[in-house]
Amino acid sequence: MDTLTPYLPGLMLVFSAFAIAVGSPGPSNMAIMATSMEQGRRAGLILALGVTAGSFTWGLLAAFGVTALIAAHAAGLTIIKILGGLYLLWLAWRSARSALRAGDIAPSVRAGQPVSPARTLLRGYLMHITNPKAILSWTAIIAIGLKPDMPQMVVVALLAGCLVISFCLNCGYAIIFSSAPMVRGYRRARRGIEAALAGIFAFAGVKLLTARF
Repeated sequence: MDTLTPYLPGLMLVFSAFAIAVGSPGPSNMAIMATSMEQGRRAGLILALGVTAGSFTWGLLAAFGVTALIAAHAAGLTIIKILGGLYLLWLAWRSARSALRAGDIAPSVRAGQPVSPARTLLRGYLMHITNPKAILSWTAIIAIGLKPDMPQMVVVALLAGCLVISFCLNCGYAIIFSSAPMVRGYRRARRGIEAALAGIFAFAGVKLLTARF
């Protein structure tokens, strides 16, 4: 702990900025909310774990300087940007298709068919690992929070702290939005919510594809 004490103000600054970034509404949060309301708490938590794992992957790569290398090369960032934009557009298509479907929830859920945990986890992971903004965010976090002469323990503390924050906030969304009042509200307004999600995902996808980093 004595090793970390001089670096605590900088770490707190990083943790605060990271918490605001993770907690701010975005495609990943919206997907966790919708999944939790439609498929239940378990599916929402699994998706949240996938998103958290994707964030932590970029955190590890940032700590080793890989994200800075990617950000410095336009071609690599462009490839990830295209993949991320296309993935968001695919999510928009899925939400739009669901909004056009009659009934309250998906047929597979209504029939009691289990949703594959592996597919849900992978969906959350891909949602974050194909987000070029995550690369830039983690690059900035590492640049702000770490200096070349810092002990390895500070790097571990930064990554561990961000992992805990991401886990708590993402899983918190899943728990809150899988509560009974939220589920009842979703069932009443399912098609409108899915249509709104389709618009959000489509807007985010197009914006990502046309963005310049």
